[in-house]
Parts: sequence; C-alpha cells; structure tokens
Amino acid sequence: MPTQKDRCQAIFARLAARYPDPKPALDFRDAWSLLVATVLAAQCTDARVNQVTPTLFARWPGIADLAQADVADIEEVVHSTGFFRNKAKNLKAAAQRVMEVYGGRVPQTMAELVTLPGVARKTANIVLGSAFHINEGIAVDTHVTRIANRLGLTASRDAVIIERDLMPLFERPQWADINHYLVYFGREVCDARKPRCQGCDLSDLCPRKGL
Repeated sequence: MPTQKDRCQAIFARLAARYPDPKPALDFRDAWSLLVATVLAAQCTDARVNQVTPTLFARWPGIADLAQADVADIEEVVHSTGFFRNKAKNLKAAAQRVMEVYGGRVPQTMAELVTLPGVARKTANIVLGSAFHINEGIAVDTHVTRIANRLGLTASRDAVIIERDLMPLFERPQWADINHYLVYFGREVCDARKPRCQGCDLSDLCPRKGL
C-alpha cells in the first residue's frame, strides 16, 4: 500500500514533467525585486504586478532609493495593484529596515525576513527559495491551499498548518518547486470553480476532496 509520501512523490514527478522550468510568474532580477513584486501580488494578479514593477524600479532602482521615497509617490505607482496605501507604506518601511538593520542587503533567513513590514512566511519562502535557493518552507497561497485540500494532503485552510502538513510529504529540495508546480496547475487545470478533472495529470492520484 503506497504511503501518503509515496503519493506525493508521484504527484511531484508528474508535475515536474509537465512544468520543466519552475520559477515565479513574477518578473524579478534579484531578491529585492522579487520581495517587492511578491508584496504587491497580494490580492492582485502577477500579470498586473509585472506591468507595475518596471515603472517602480525605473523610478527607484535600489533599496536606498525606495527607502527615501515619498509614500504618496509610491502609492501613485502601485495604485492599480489594490490595497495600495498599505503596500506603499510597507514597501518604504521594508526598504528602510533593510538599509538600517541589514546594511542594504536583503536578509537570507526566515527569522530576519519576517521582521520586514509586509513580509510574512509566504513571501519569505518565495524570496528564499527563488532568489537565494534556500528551502526553508513551502509558500502557501490560494492555489496551494485549494489543491492540497482537494488532493487530501491537508484538511486545513490555515496557511501555517497547510505548510506544516506539506513539508514532511516532500523532500526539502522540492519545497520551492512544489509551490510553483501547484500554482501553475491551479491556473491551468485545477480551477477553483471549474476544475478540469477529465484528462487531469493527477486524476488517478486525487480523491477530489470537496468536489
């Protein structure tokens, strides 16, 4: 009888074959630009964020530049991403903290990253995994939440609990990639309203919980 971890390894292998180049859908050039883009992506599409960040980084190319920016100016640039006041305030404060506490370099530990305004575990995991290639955990967003529940890998809707449930089921080097795979798969196949179960790569491995 295959174990839950065996099933997860089969899931990982199939998604890896389907998506041979796992990486964030957000455009970024370094850890700071990925952090900024991920903060802006909250309650916003990656496509919209990718339209906004070129203007933002053209105006404030470095961390020091954003740390000194006027919040109202940042709000104007990020307005279309939603929740723009809070995002602008957090980005400026995060830039200031990186400059003042971390010498102008984005920190490379979970404990340090989550001290930055606007950065919780999901953002920290994305930055660590994709910018620094450090697997500290599994980033949990709405796609990961939905698919992990449908696959029966968790019974929770709480991101912290879901992450804790998933981590033992995948090997540590797989943690960053499984997030990308589930995000891609959630967008293409396992839709929230109309999942394309017929012809799904994981149909024989999925108990279709909640469907």
